[in-house]
Amino acid sequence: MTNNLVHWLERLMTNFGAGWVMWLLIGLSIISVAIMLERAYFYWRLRDDIGGLAHELRALLKKNDIDGAIKRMQQSPSAEAAVVVAGLLEADRGAKSAEEAMHGAAALQRMKLEKWLAYLGTLGNNAPFIGLFGTVIGIVQAFKALGKSDAATNAMAAAPQEVMAAIAEALIATAIGLLVAIPAVAMFNLFMRMSKSILANTEALTRVLLSHLTAEGAGETASEED
Repeated sequence: MTNNLVHWLERLMTNFGAGWVMWLLIGLSIISVAIMLERAYFYWRLRDDIGGLAHELRALLKKNDIDGAIKRMQQSPSAEAAVVVAGLLEADRGAKSAEEAMHGAAALQRMKLEKWLAYLGTLGNNAPFIGLFGTVIGIVQAFKALGKSDAATNAMAAAPQEVMAAIAEALIATAIGLLVAIPAVAMFNLFMRMSKSILANTEALTRVLLSHLTAEGAGETASEED
């Protein structure tokens, strides 16, 4: 039974060849390029001067101009500003409410920032193995071609074209697998670093608001005690 299974798998591999593996890799690479372009455009649209934004936020908060701060943050296309807006909308309910609102907004922004990145990471890790599978199929084809040759003659001379074509197909499958994986891994790492940088900037901006609300709350408490 095991022998029959081996022969069946061998026929399946040699009949279909490694061509379908290469087409699969090409299809996956097209999807990955589309994701890279979409993510690059997405991050490009979020660009803003975060340092200047933080300075303006501090100035508006010192004037207790919450409405002005909301308006200024809403004008910014950045993910950092979107998180701060969530806190500003809850500012009248105290620092704790604003902090919880910003935590929720930050979680939503994280999901947006990391959208599709799992695909790039998975493709980068597994494309070489898919290419290796194509290589194995090509090697199986090569050995089958050698096995068909007459035992009394030189195997390589008997079917040189068929053997060499199978080996070439095997090597091409490996090369395509690496070609697909390398840019996917590189862009995955780049986008993850950009995402972490944006989230770090978000944390810095939220601290500006929370420090103001905490100080304001402490001042109100002191006034009530007097």
